[in-house]
Amino acid sequence: MTEAVGLVAKRILVTGGTGLVGKAIEKVVADGEGQPDEEWIFVSSKDADLTNAVETKALFERHKPTHVIHLAAMVGGLFKNIRYNLDFWRRNIHINDNVLHSAYETGVQKVVSCLSTCIFPDKTTYPIDETMVSISIPMHSLMETHALLHSLLSYPQIHNGPPHSSNFGYSYAKRMIDIQNRGYFEQHGCRFTAVIPTNVFGPHDNFNIEDGHVLPGLIHKVYLAKQTSSALTIWGTGKPRRQFIYSLDLARLFLWVLREYDEVEPIILSVGEEDEVSIREAAEAIVEAMDFKGELVFDTTKADGQFKKTASNAKLRRYLPGFQFTPFRQAVKETCAWFSTNYANARK
Repeated sequence: MTEAVGLVAKRILVTGGTGLVGKAIEKVVADGEGQPDEEWIFVSSKDADLTNAVETKALFERHKPTHVIHLAAMVGGLFKNIRYNLDFWRRNIHINDNVLHSAYETGVQKVVSCLSTCIFPDKTTYPIDETMVSISIPMHSLMETHALLHSLLSYPQIHNGPPHSSNFGYSYAKRMIDIQNRGYFEQHGCRFTAVIPTNVFGPHDNFNIEDGHVLPGLIHKVYLAKQTSSALTIWGTGKPRRQFIYSLDLARLFLWVLREYDEVEPIILSVGEEDEVSIREAAEAIVEAMDFKGELVFDTTKADGQFKKTASNAKLRRYLPGFQFTPFRQAVKETCAWFSTNYANARK
């Protein structure tokens, strides 16, 4: 818990507070970006089982937050998603519903949830942007509100097509947060919103090779290949492209959204389209950062997953034209250094 000095106006509860993004937010707050009227409370699965409604409500009643950053989720890389799509759907649906409803019942002023670019249809136009998820929200009667929420399920934007088949459980569960946010606004006037980050990486990530995301998995592979003087085997062709955002940059943007962003419609938090890199290029950046001299081998018998999901950060740039992202290779270097230093205790 990070306590502010003097009068506390905001008690900010961060679910998933010990994960990749939660740890990044904790660091930027501790490094001086917290404000005197804020008290930060970082919780993990050890504090409550958020799939359980009773435990979730008790957590909220215990801490009495005024604001919530909702990061808690069952997450994993491509191959874990392929194996456990049903589990991803069920666990995340329960977590999200319990957190949002407990926030409503305990009078939380604002919730910022974390979505993903995987919510967008697999077959779509690029770059993807907020117009593919957002609609204007006029005032309605209760009957009209119910009709509107029902129509959102077939609204021809993010719901206009299925997400990529590899992670449909996780993707649909994240889509439903947007529907719930709109429902709580329509019916109860709640200021619940969400952000849509692209591929996040950084210290405190899950570096598990089979179940983690692509970048931390590659970092772990390079580390092991260097230790054993063996070739580096990369799953897939290396051709898919991604926009990677450093967790510490995302953390600073989360603080801005919590304090300044007043729309119910989600906002994409991403580096620019011009900063998209291929998996091969990402691997090469890791190889350079860790001074790996061995051979790179691409195992094309493994699935590539979605080829691209290029996102536009034009809306973010309209709000924050001067925001400076950490250069990709610098962020990779810092993450590799953290992993090497903390190898014994890193999630892997």
